[in-house]
Amino acid sequence: MSEQQDARQIQADSFPVSVILQSHESRQGPWTFPQWRVIGVIAGGNIGQGEREYRIIHSADDGHEQYLWSGYAVKLYKDSVESYWYNLVGAHPSLFVICREHEETGLAPLTVSANYDDANACMEADGTVLTTPIPPEIYQWLERYVVEHHAPQEPKKRQRARWTEEEKGYGKGTASKR
Repeated sequence: MSEQQDARQIQADSFPVSVILQSHESRQGPWTFPQWRVIGVIAGGNIGQGEREYRIIHSADDGHEQYLWSGYAVKLYKDSVESYWYNLVGAHPSLFVICREHEETGLAPLTVSANYDDANACMEADGTVLTTPIPPEIYQWLERYVVEHHAPQEPKKRQRARWTEEEKGYGKGTASKR
């Protein structure tokens, strides 16, 4: 993608992406079920601009299939900047592909996010969330956004209770006589 295309397609709070998902049949005892993983996220909107769509890009006899899902965007919101910051400074900065069931493929991306809190909320509701490393172009874009909008909260020190003042008033008139 050229720099001119980058400037037109990438807005301050939205970065177009495509997602490659892979499924394969996993066997446990007499049952088989599909297992999914993200092969990667492709940064930029040159693949399938516009509506969300998919196509099979690889199919093997052993049951492995890869799907290219296009028409997605990583969107950023100012109230989630702290979550983005924690994602960037963590051991494995990731994008989270939040998925839903799909009648034709079995699973489809619903959204792609850099917000750990969104992914965690989806997982708590038994949703499917797949992770993948952040592509360098998106990492740099996200980092610029965080530097521009993140204002770390200064830790607040708790004030100790003044026990001596409370002790002076404690017990007045409550002592029992023997």
